[in-house]
Amino acid sequence: MRCALFWIIVFLLHCRFTYSRLATPPLPVPPIPSASQLKWHRRELIMFFHFGMNTFTDSEWGTGAESPSLFNPVALDARQWIDAAAAAGASLVILTAKHHDGFCLWPSRYTDHSVAKSPWKGGKGDVVREFVDAASARGIDVGLYLSPWDRHEETYGLEVEYNEFYLAQLQELLTEYGSISEIWFDGAKGGNATKMNYYFEDWFETVNQLQSSINIFSDAGPDVRWVGDEAGSAGSTCWSTVNRTMLKIGDSSLESYLNTGDPHGTDWVPPECDVSIRPGWFWHKNETAKSVSQLLNIYYNSVGRNCVLLLNVPPNPAGLVSCDDMQRLKGFRAALSSIFSSDLATGSAAKASSQRGGKGGQFAASNVLAGDERTYWAAEDDDRKHGYWIELALPNANARFNVVRIQEAIAMGQRIMKHKVFADKKLVANGTTVGYKRLHRLGTAITARRVRIWISESRGPPLLSAVGLHYDPFQ
Repeated sequence: MRCALFWIIVFLLHCRFTYSRLATPPLPVPPIPSASQLKWHRRELIMFFHFGMNTFTDSEWGTGAESPSLFNPVALDARQWIDAAAAAGASLVILTAKHHDGFCLWPSRYTDHSVAKSPWKGGKGDVVREFVDAASARGIDVGLYLSPWDRHEETYGLEVEYNEFYLAQLQELLTEYGSISEIWFDGAKGGNATKMNYYFEDWFETVNQLQSSINIFSDAGPDVRWVGDEAGSAGSTCWSTVNRTMLKIGDSSLESYLNTGDPHGTDWVPPECDVSIRPGWFWHKNETAKSVSQLLNIYYNSVGRNCVLLLNVPPNPAGLVSCDDMQRLKGFRAALSSIFSSDLATGSAAKASSQRGGKGGQFAASNVLAGDERTYWAAEDDDRKHGYWIELALPNANARFNVVRIQEAIAMGQRIMKHKVFADKKLVANGTTVGYKRLHRLGTAITARRVRIWISESRGPPLLSAVGLHYDPFQ
């Protein structure tokens, strides 16, 4: 009996000293994204549809004096617009419900300057309704643009009266058309526009009250910010964080700050890159779509720099996306699929400078190859002095690649400040921020046995959710 008791005690002591507690996740580095912002990041590509009175007057900025009788898109088919979005791989579509000219694409109860006074469908049409229904049928989310600058509305310039008018139209759109995923507040207006204050904070509070999971876009957020240009290009350094107290909607002097963000920012307000497939935002007969190579370049400079690409595709006066534009979108998506559907890093053996909780734990280097952003490699903080690194031993040393993809686990904050990429100890790329996704184009295709990501500066230990290698035949 004593012998048996002795061995039981030995066994229990062995379990006590050999048991290893599961390593806990590291603390986040604030600020961090909300759930709706995380969903927005994952979209990568969304689509804008600029359509309205300007489509029929060959204008970019209307005067507000146009007659509603001009609006008559006899073949309008919102389902065809959504087909265009699906062809490009967009998961969210945004419609200009009202542009600066004040003409409303829905029968607003607060103005006669709308589709209700147009000959289209005998004044019984509603573009917003058809747009929302078409998107819903395809499982694509909807966003709406409502211009604060209204060149038609007679109360514009009367501060209280116009802010009440705008808020009333905002309430119509956010209560009568179902779930809206993004609302777009454009800060643009002409230099000779009547001076007045917009009650943005009141509008934002109302938006959040009516649509709790919505993202609000403006120059200064609060949820998504403008990237600072209309070329679809973020800064080579691009933080999702800014200080909102420094921003003012419509202030063009802050474009550089918007383009790069702020490593010391107290607010998570990631940038959205808006750019049109054509030179103008609205359809014009003599304009043509950008080439696939131009669109790919925009993709690398937006999605590949921690942004979401908002690509505008303007329907024509018939109410359809032009066939040429549709074909360009299909070519763009085919090119992206050709590049990124195959990951040459798949099957690699991964090792790192360290792994939180030790080898074999839930923060292993191999997580960057798992294809699941909920898992990630986390380094121990002790590596800070000497730099953090993760290395892939490729399964095929003869495979050629010219794109390196790096992704952070941004749910825990954006951390990486400086990094380099080595292929068989040769420096092939270097950069600053990573964020949701960083794409390095190497120019010349290379082969390598080992690829190492070296992180020399980071806000806390880096957390990488993915590292991928791709071949771009279009470079």
